[in-house]
Amino acid sequence: MTETKFTEGLTTKEIQQRIEKGQVNKTQDKVIKSNWEILSNNLFTLFNAFNFSIALALFLVGAYTNMFFILIIIMNISIGTLQEIHAKKLVEKLSILAATKAVVIRDSQKIEISTDDIVLDDIIIYQEGNQISSDSILLEGEVEVNESLLTGEADNILKNVGDTLLSGSYIASGNCYARVKKVGAENYAAKITSKVKKYKKIKSELLDAMNKVTKFTSLFIVPLGVILLVQAYYFRDQTFAESVISSSAGLLGMLPKGLLLLISLTLATGVIKLSRKKVLIQEMHSIETMAHVDVLCLDKTGTITEGNMKVSNFYIIDDASMPISVKEAIEYFTSSMENNNATFAALKDEFETDDNKYELLNKVPFSSDRKWSSATFNAVGSLVLGAPEKLLQNSDFILPKEIVEAQKSGKRILLLGYTKETIKDRELLPLTIVAAIELDDPLKKNAKEIFHFFKKEGVDIKVISGDNTLTVSSIAKKAGIENYDSYIDMSDVSDEEIKDIANKYVIFGRVNPHQKSLIVKALQDHGHTVAMTGDGVNDVIALREADCGITMPNGSDVAKQVSQIVLLDSDFGVLKDVLMEGRRVVNNVTNVAKIFFIKTIYSVLLCILNIILNVPFPFIPIQITLIDLAIEGYTPFFTSFEPDNRKIQAPFLQSVIRGALPYAITIILSLIGIMLVAPLYNIVGNEMVTIMYYIIGFISILSVIKACYPFTKLRIFLATTTTIGFYLAAFLFQNLLHLEKISSTGLWMCIIVAMLCIPTKVLLAYFIDYRIDR
Repeated sequence: MTETKFTEGLTTKEIQQRIEKGQVNKTQDKVIKSNWEILSNNLFTLFNAFNFSIALALFLVGAYTNMFFILIIIMNISIGTLQEIHAKKLVEKLSILAATKAVVIRDSQKIEISTDDIVLDDIIIYQEGNQISSDSILLEGEVEVNESLLTGEADNILKNVGDTLLSGSYIASGNCYARVKKVGAENYAAKITSKVKKYKKIKSELLDAMNKVTKFTSLFIVPLGVILLVQAYYFRDQTFAESVISSSAGLLGMLPKGLLLLISLTLATGVIKLSRKKVLIQEMHSIETMAHVDVLCLDKTGTITEGNMKVSNFYIIDDASMPISVKEAIEYFTSSMENNNATFAALKDEFETDDNKYELLNKVPFSSDRKWSSATFNAVGSLVLGAPEKLLQNSDFILPKEIVEAQKSGKRILLLGYTKETIKDRELLPLTIVAAIELDDPLKKNAKEIFHFFKKEGVDIKVISGDNTLTVSSIAKKAGIENYDSYIDMSDVSDEEIKDIANKYVIFGRVNPHQKSLIVKALQDHGHTVAMTGDGVNDVIALREADCGITMPNGSDVAKQVSQIVLLDSDFGVLKDVLMEGRRVVNNVTNVAKIFFIKTIYSVLLCILNIILNVPFPFIPIQITLIDLAIEGYTPFFTSFEPDNRKIQAPFLQSVIRGALPYAITIILSLIGIMLVAPLYNIVGNEMVTIMYYIIGFISILSVIKACYPFTKLRIFLATTTTIGFYLAAFLFQNLLHLEKISSTGLWMCIIVAMLCIPTKVLLAYFIDYRIDR
């Protein structure tokens, strides 16, 4: 670059004016949630409010032994908070701009400043290797710019006076002066990161179900708690402490505390298991999300294929007009290009030479828009290499049959054109097609196996690629992707049309970065749960939009930080393990969740019954805690580790309530029967409560046995030890639990009621299933 006319730049006064107007590059960027906000959101929930209120009431009346349940709540809060803080730290690190310094002209002086201090209209000097720190207009000079960080295309783009330089791109060659046109949050790079820095709500059916249950019980828990307390204290002359303890037990039973902890521990186990298979889970609930995924969007290169392109064939078509051999021509052309993408790397491996005896007069770099590049040599003319659809756009030339067949078989084809004229601008001159180059990117060894697996498991594949549609379709066919012939070229598809075509096609070719996120969003609007693979900055919005974002370790930092899953060994096949792990979590939690919901349902019904009859809630919190630990906690915890690869069948909440309802109603009917019959045999007071407690334990254990079916040695052991453990603990800790030995009459009553419970539960289950299925 010679002497410039842009020597003055902004004056000190003009700089100050722009700073006062806020026209400065520094952005006041803030992730929506701080650590305190995350802790607050996990701590101050409706669920926790109920549990802490009950704990406080018990503490104030000195019922300390009844407060063990609060440890479960503290563990829930800790796991949720730590996981969300970890996710927030990843998002905070999102940044496309790496440059920290820039050379600008101010008051006729070249000075180096922080990129945060750049103001609107500053004149910046860029040299080869510099990153563009603000969106600018090129004033003087000519540069080649690499926009791969923004677009995913590694091809250099020639920029002349008047062209826009986008923040985040790099100067590949040349020097220039540029005027800053956008600063701070208005920059292209800032807009990309701002879209993905927005807080993304965790998508979890399990957590959503727990929130619904908490909101539903909140309709009962406060009024029932107040009524129980008032009745006990004012109408039954209990002490205030006794009133609080009995009321608290009824309310505690409504809240499935242990289930929240079980969900967190089961997911954490999945994270650890997958880490051994080189899968980094950055958001714990993404394991659960993968279990529900029914559409997987992926790119061709590096996922279906190895991403290791090679020249597989070279066709000479017409060399009559060439002053040199075609092979020499392609060698000189390849050696003159500075592109570093996979295509040119393959060309250089095959054709590059150091013996270039012709002077390079002019060249036009490859761009993803043009899809061709050219080089003009002294005494030779211009050589143009590019995509067939571009070089043949205004030509009646027909490709030879063998080249068409190669393209149909999934090979990538590039044409070499020739003209004696010099190509200086971006408009192609009439060309003679002299050769064709065939490139091959081999399928990954396990590609067919993986796609067969996903097909069998009901997961649809969508291939979203910037490559030629026919080539992508052919590769999809080789990989065994179903409906590989359902494809569309996205070059001329409008944003409005994407919603209608997203569900219709399997292969999307010539896709630009903006369209990726629109396709994902359209699929979600059609009711799909979508996973998306990507590795470039151009993928981050789509990755963030997807229900589950997946990337490889060689992806950009931004892509890795915004994804929920990183495949550390770049092995796409390990996704089937993630899917199976997600199913294990959801199926196992669904299987045992009804054990927890039994207590929730019968506690609500029993509280209402007690209020109607004006009798105290029969149990105390420490008794409820034993059921939490011995019945609800023990077996579900161990069975949650077992494999269960079944497809997710029914919605979680519907499934568990349907399973819990027969047991809960059986408990209520049994307790009513005991309250009516026991006094006839002079069984009253604490002995009657003890019988009722044993019956609740028995029916709850029946649900554990049902959850253990089909039986294995482990499940038989768990069911047996649950039964023995509960009754043994009740016997050994009678004083702590406020239970007493029952008489022989009471024992017979226990046995008879227990025997009647089994057919009652079976009949209720049949009736409920019949009514629901109808």
